[in-house]
Amino acid sequence: MRYFLIAFLFTFLACTDNPIVTDPGSFQLNTAKKGNVSLLGSNPEVPLEGDIILTFSTAIDPNTNNEISIPGNDNLTFENLDKNTIISIKTAEPFIAGETYQLVIGDGLMGANGEKFPGLSLSFKIVKPPLDLISVSQGGKELNAKKRNLDIPLRPTFQITLSEDIDVSVLNEEVLLVGKKNYGISVSKTSEANYELTTTEALADFSKSNLLFPSSIGSDFETVSFELFTELDSTPKFPIISDEELLTKVQEQTFKYFWDFGHPISGLARERNTSGDIVTSGGSGFGLMAIIVGVERGFISRTEAVERWQKIMDFLENADRFHGVWPHWINGVSGKVQPFSTKDNGGDLVETAFLVQGMLTVRQYLNPNDPTEVALAEQITELWEGVEWNWYNKDDGKLLFWHWSPQYNWEMNLPIRGHNETHIVYTLAAASPTYPIDKETYINGYTRNGSFTNGGTYYGIDLPTGFGSGGPLFFAHYSYIGMDPRNLQDEYVNYWDQNVAHTQINRAYCMDNPNNFVGYSKDCWGLTASDNNEGYSAHSPNNDLGVITPTAAISSIPYTPEESLDAMRLFYYQLGDRLWGEYGFYDAFNPTADWYASSYLAIDQGPIICMIENYRTGLLWDLYMSAPEVKAGLDLLGFTY
Repeated sequence: MRYFLIAFLFTFLACTDNPIVTDPGSFQLNTAKKGNVSLLGSNPEVPLEGDIILTFSTAIDPNTNNEISIPGNDNLTFENLDKNTIISIKTAEPFIAGETYQLVIGDGLMGANGEKFPGLSLSFKIVKPPLDLISVSQGGKELNAKKRNLDIPLRPTFQITLSEDIDVSVLNEEVLLVGKKNYGISVSKTSEANYELTTTEALADFSKSNLLFPSSIGSDFETVSFELFTELDSTPKFPIISDEELLTKVQEQTFKYFWDFGHPISGLARERNTSGDIVTSGGSGFGLMAIIVGVERGFISRTEAVERWQKIMDFLENADRFHGVWPHWINGVSGKVQPFSTKDNGGDLVETAFLVQGMLTVRQYLNPNDPTEVALAEQITELWEGVEWNWYNKDDGKLLFWHWSPQYNWEMNLPIRGHNETHIVYTLAAASPTYPIDKETYINGYTRNGSFTNGGTYYGIDLPTGFGSGGPLFFAHYSYIGMDPRNLQDEYVNYWDQNVAHTQINRAYCMDNPNNFVGYSKDCWGLTASDNNEGYSAHSPNNDLGVITPTAAISSIPYTPEESLDAMRLFYYQLGDRLWGEYGFYDAFNPTADWYASSYLAIDQGPIICMIENYRTGLLWDLYMSAPEVKAGLDLLGFTY
């Protein structure tokens, strides 16, 4: 009778999960759990996995552990813990899901000091664990449901392990592989709870699909989806040609942007292929040099080039200028400023520097024995000498500023400091025979009194100057299409070393691919300013959005010849069906987002054709550096070159 009274008392108190309170002089059971579920309820459902843990109010005599039993499971193993206040119980025979068991603690269990335990019985039910997907692997590599899984073969085979054996027909009926279409799959059993999934058709290359295990495959199964990105199909999209032929083809196709698509009235380069009558001063500077390449490569005649240059100079002579400085955008019909933004409706000193770089290169190319070309050269000289570089040294503060507008004055207030794409601005300003700056302005403005140095090491590569890990790669292009960096050095930096290091770091970052973007590799690399799937951005290791821009790697070919050629081959042969168009390579692509640009931008196309030529012959570098004013400016600033 006493035992039944105690059992009743236990049942009443257990519903509250409170400790089992016993008579004075005895000790009590504080907690009883299997897994993370308490046994002190009314026939609780507990997991199959996990030991039974009993916690008592005082230490017990381990010699009385045999008072604890589970009928039907005779071989129990006890481990006394925490100074004998806790007992961990393991069973030799596995529990069976769905069965109810009794944990019996007899009244012979004693405390370490002889305390008595009244005895009790706890009932519990083993619940069947939910079906679990243990692993999915492909080619020996386990897939991760929380991140992108890259480089999946076009005909993959997946190894699947579940927590229990299920009918293979369920997997064949319920599992899905969905991408550009619903792909056919076949699942076969390889051993107990292990399966193999194959596709019955090839997946689309360089694209996203999802391998989906829905909740319908098993009891209490939670849906699991794996995001897969297939490898790039290596089949050439165009006939294989020699590298020299490929370089020429890329130059010729890119040249068409500036020649065939040049504005019919002004002759200048449109900002982009959708710009209508908006032409760009900086991109047109690159276009002027591209025309030189066109002549030398036989794409057009010299006569045609001179006629186009004449049209351009006549237009620039009559276009809006602000203290001799052209705006960023110009209407290609009227010559009037086209605001780049609300307050940017005046002179743009940086874009003007890119334009003048091209003008001086053309001037040096013209024939001093041809009267027509001599007259054109004189016109170019007059235009460049009209640029009031030092007027953009606001308040004589030994610092050049980017913008000035007669309407908004200096409100843009953007100082020009290095190291970035603006190096050409200060060197041209120092070279001006009419409105020059002094060396102090260069030191204070561009080099920040020498503090623009970097000195960091990225991927084992020392970076002389610049911020972060070098910034977007156009820093290594725009100023150095004409200005030869091969031996260019001021008192702080060797600019060849800078540009080589900057390019190598950019590529190494893409190879590392810390954000796990699709496509990044030793051959598919290059982060710089370009269009992207959400607009436009200056992509770099510090601003990585998954966007590869062909001009970044290709225009870096003087600095990384083999690596840039490898990238060009991949862009042309393997991605040419998506990247190659009327004016060469489209602007950018983001395979993670399945996005490929349809746009061309003058400032991205220009460096491609020009820097390839500098790699092949050094032509544009040699021409620009032959200008006596350029040499005088570099001498003034203390450069060696």
